[in-house]
Amino acid sequence: MVTEQQVSAWVNGYEQAWHSNTRKDVAALFTRQDEYHEWPYETDWIGRAAIIEGWRSRAPWQEGGWDFTWTLLTINGDTAAIQGTGRYKKLGAFANLWTVTFEDNGKCSMFRMWNNQV
Repeated sequence: MVTEQQVSAWVNGYEQAWHSNTRKDVAALFTRQDEYHEWPYETDWIGRAAIIEGWRSRAPWQEGGWDFTWTLLTINGDTAAIQGTGRYKKLGAFANLWTVTFEDNGKCSMFRMWNNQV
């Protein structure tokens, strides 16, 4: 069972990777066989290499600055539900709902995001 501390550490790592956009920081979050799905944007990145490339392709979104706030909604076994809001100076604000399934090593094996502009 994943703990609140593990979820918090992972989300902090996610924010760090979003800031740095380095392969190393993104790779640290995900297993080799991870899946990353996002709606309504039909993002389906399968495997860590695809996640890294897809993630890095979104660097222009960050231009001008951004911030992110989040709340842990619940933990059910190895999966956490997280509510977040990303605010981008160029793109506007987005309300997110994430489900993140963790492996024993604290890395994500399945990431699902519902992303809605507000």
